[in-house]
Amino acid sequence: MHITMRLKLTGIFIFSVAFAFCGCHRRSFGMTDDSEMIRINRFDSALLQWIESDSPVILAQIETRYAQMLEVLGKALFKTGPADSSIFFDNLINYYSEPALHALYKDAVGFYSAGSIEMAGLTEELSHGFARMKKLFPALQVPAVYMHVSGLQQNIIVADSLLSCSIDKYMGSGYPLYEDFFYSYQRKSMIPERIAKDCLHVWLKSEYPYTGKENVLLERMIYEGKIIYILTQTGKDCTFQNLLSLTDDEYKWCRQYESTLWTTIIERKHLYTPDIATTSNYFQPAPATFISAEAPGDLGYFIGYRIVEKYMKQTRSTCEELMNNDDAQDILHKSKYKP
Repeated sequence: MHITMRLKLTGIFIFSVAFAFCGCHRRSFGMTDDSEMIRINRFDSALLQWIESDSPVILAQIETRYAQMLEVLGKALFKTGPADSSIFFDNLINYYSEPALHALYKDAVGFYSAGSIEMAGLTEELSHGFARMKKLFPALQVPAVYMHVSGLQQNIIVADSLLSCSIDKYMGSGYPLYEDFFYSYQRKSMIPERIAKDCLHVWLKSEYPYTGKENVLLERMIYEGKIIYILTQTGKDCTFQNLLSLTDDEYKWCRQYESTLWTTIIERKHLYTPDIATTSNYFQPAPATFISAEAPGDLGYFIGYRIVEKYMKQTRSTCEELMNNDDAQDILHKSKYKP
């Protein structure tokens, strides 16, 4: 999945950025009259205007309007913020003035220009997704949404009630600069259609953080499967395949060899053996050659989702009940998962 980052202004937490027989039946949704349109705050374009002008007037406006975003971005890029260093803004303007990064920045802001198809689609998908999420989890707070440019670093930043997308990571898999820094299996997720899905994914994880053992495969699979299952309920095209950016052939492989994959996990004693290296292999987007030369990546997400999907059919739990059940073994047992 995508590299993601969660920050609290009192501390920093990093996630290493991208599903119905419950109280959340799966169907297609369009925008409804009661869906509140998300407003996307264009911190990215405001900061670019200051970088190119070095105007103290513009900087003063940014400091007033985007104070929290400046703090968050500073923590993400420099591990410091405006209140911590007198040279913060010098560092900021020097960072973004580097020629290659400056060109990337301008391309990103231009790609997501106001009134563009990309912005219209993103606004609608985010609005729909968060409206649906609120119906599933009424107590969930909808964040203020921003855009920024990270210089091809993190995809999404979450801090308190704020969520910001690094738009330079979503300009299409064919963007020339991506070929210099990312593998093909990474580039297929660097598209505009991924932004809303990644935002919802990260926000849900921030509301329901992982509390299991990182080195135990079953616990990690069930947690990730729960997140993906919920996400399939939030969007018109939020299928498991789309959420993981799997090609048709990759998804076909997962379904065709699901039973063999599960048997392999059991026979190799990977399910419960506390080995972080082995567990991590199941959640990498790179092809899972340790399983098969033809296997796609992210297999842990696939098995986790399939177990949770079966659990929801067997128990008819609500989505809130699902997310509040932290007993991975209980979910596996009640799912009666036997591919």
